[in-house]
Amino acid sequence: MTTVPDIVYALSSSDSAVEQRLRERLAAAAAEAGLLDVAYRTLDTPVGSLLLASTDRGLVRIAFPRQDHDVVLQALAEQISPRILRAPARFDAVAREIEEYFRGERTTFDLPLDFRLSTGFRRSVLSRLVDIEYGHTASYSAIAAAAGSARAVRAVGTACALNPLPIVVPCHRVVRSDGSMGQYAGGPEAKSILLALEAAA
Repeated sequence: MTTVPDIVYALSSSDSAVEQRLRERLAAAAAEAGLLDVAYRTLDTPVGSLLLASTDRGLVRIAFPRQDHDVVLQALAEQISPRILRAPARFDAVAREIEEYFRGERTTFDLPLDFRLSTGFRRSVLSRLVDIEYGHTASYSAIAAAAGSARAVRAVGTACALNPLPIVVPCHRVVRSDGSMGQYAGGPEAKSILLALEAAA
């Protein structure tokens, strides 16, 4: 089994200014040499510290605290590449848009996305989620029908649960037919916060 290099864990958000500059130089050198396949950072938000990961194609993963960031990084090492490095500066635009969203200043995201972690029907479901407008919701059954398989309600639920890009690809806007929230990878409190934020706009 592939393991995440020690360098992934060697530098934390509590680094000194000098260490942070050294980390950024290391990340830039690794990227320039073609040795950085996955960059990551964390971002504090109203739903907890989010793990953000990207490839040269775009944002590839967002993970909530309850999903265990170390486990997510290990999975990325196995699914994409073990060449992973913490590189916060690469996420300036992503962090800005997510922070604007949580301040109620942004209703859509304009970020390059890498959907390689979702394929087949799950990928089709994700493409339908971005059509749910800010402040609105859709039922699992409606998404199943839009994705071309009206009976695949449970599969839609699975696709939402495994959505690698929550918030940006808004699976939190999918609810049960009776209007209740249903499950969410970030937990019911996170889903409630997101829906309340959008309803207040």
